[in-house]
Amino acid sequence: MKLLKSSLLASAAGFAAVAGAQAADLPVKKAAPIEYVRVCSAYGAGFFYIPGTDTCIRLSGRARLDVGYQPTSARSNNGSQGDTTGYIGLARINVDARTQTGYGTLRAFVRLQFASRTGATGGLRSGTQERIGSAFAAIGQDQGGRVQQFVNTDKAFIQFAGLTAGRASSFFDFYAHDFEFAGATANSDLQSTNLLAYTSKLGDGGLSATVSLEDPSFRRNTINSQESTAAGALSRVLLSTNALGVPTFQQIEVSQRNRMPDFVGVLRYDAAWGSAQLSAAVKELNTSNVIGTGSANVAGIVGLQNNFFAPGIVGPGARVSSEYGWAVQGGVKINMPFIAPGDTLYLQGAYGEGATLYTGYSSYNGSYTRSASTINGAAFDPYMADASLNPITGKIDLSTSWTVVGSFLHYWAPEWRSAVFGSYGEMSFARGAREANAAAYAGSGFAPGVNSAAFIGAPGSRAFALSPALRDNYQFVAGGSIIWSPVKDLDIGLEGFYTKVGVQNGRVIDQFNNGTLTAAQVNALTAAQATSLRTVTASDTFQLRARVQRDF
Repeated sequence: MKLLKSSLLASAAGFAAVAGAQAADLPVKKAAPIEYVRVCSAYGAGFFYIPGTDTCIRLSGRARLDVGYQPTSARSNNGSQGDTTGYIGLARINVDARTQTGYGTLRAFVRLQFASRTGATGGLRSGTQERIGSAFAAIGQDQGGRVQQFVNTDKAFIQFAGLTAGRASSFFDFYAHDFEFAGATANSDLQSTNLLAYTSKLGDGGLSATVSLEDPSFRRNTINSQESTAAGALSRVLLSTNALGVPTFQQIEVSQRNRMPDFVGVLRYDAAWGSAQLSAAVKELNTSNVIGTGSANVAGIVGLQNNFFAPGIVGPGARVSSEYGWAVQGGVKINMPFIAPGDTLYLQGAYGEGATLYTGYSSYNGSYTRSASTINGAAFDPYMADASLNPITGKIDLSTSWTVVGSFLHYWAPEWRSAVFGSYGEMSFARGAREANAAAYAGSGFAPGVNSAAFIGAPGSRAFALSPALRDNYQFVAGGSIIWSPVKDLDIGLEGFYTKVGVQNGRVIDQFNNGTLTAAQVNALTAAQATSLRTVTASDTFQLRARVQRDF
């Protein structure tokens, strides 16, 4: 037995020696070094180095639920009205990548948003998002115009050595509804646009200047159109008169085209006490060529339409010249830690011509339409067009708008805060804009009711006096919120606001209680029937919105 054990041990030792000798002759392959994720402290919390690079990246996001309520008794046969409640579930993903270079920080930022919205005007559905193609509406008997899926490249920009290029917030904006859920106040807030901008510091203080070329598509409200087709928006221009002085009008497309960018200039000052900013913008308004040909001779037109047409007026010929709208805005942000840490006051005012979306004169559901509804089942919808085409002179007449807004955020405790906000704005159309459009449609031989949606009659008629078309108007908003943050980056809040829209003078048809009426029908009413016609000077509503939001 001893002999057997000795033999086995000797054999094992021999094999081990041989194996060791062979292994010593083979090349040794070292294990690859492990690249651990390293924290990047150069740009704040949450950044880490992308393994194998000197680029720091931060991933973050948001999850949100909003539930809104707005009272209404409206019913609609197209599904776009009647809801009193609406819901939105929103997801946001942020990617922020930064690299230090010899020219400073190179930054790329991307934000993607996805949302599911339900409910019509009274809820949280956004007509604006549908019109610019970033939301997809459901169809069908129960869901038509009331359910939408929303996908948006909200941000995608590069910043390098003062240059900003890509999709970003407009440099024109300042307050931009910072303390609001619904964004109900009248103030400029273009969340995303395509731009190319350069920012330079002026001196060693907090003063800076920015010049930005911005995509006109997202700041372009309409040129008022009296007709709409699947091909675009149409109006009419005077081309000729016959031997008796009767005018001949021809269609012209007033849908605008991208021809030049909007030019934005900004001066901004940042300090420990807060910030101040002065913004200015210039934008082009244009139309297409006249659809058809004709003479611009208007001799002998005197006396037609209650002397509205004047001698010497000449139509546009084959092309309407472009006009240039503009806007200026000033704002101040004041930090008020002497009341409570985090307390902030915003004050801002804007004025513009042909630039309603720069002054922020819009519905909180958005714009891009001549009459934007803020109220579900409203007595009337205010007109918010950037301009109107004068059918007699063939010129683009710019509208005028101005707004003022204030908002104050107060912390009752570190986990409780409230905001109060309010705004007032007015819009005025060019002198003679209503009369010119009314004369072109009601006094040129076109059949009554051809433009029933615009509801505009001949100058001097009952329909003309009661039409909401191109009427100077105003809007008022006031509201507040309360937000509880039991833990960091979690908000549970409630917001309520009141809004009122009205005409600056006169009265208009109550389109909700009277139903759809044409100018011809209004003019045909007897005196007794006219006394029972319901008219209004304003329409108002309120909205409540609850929110649960987590940022990470």
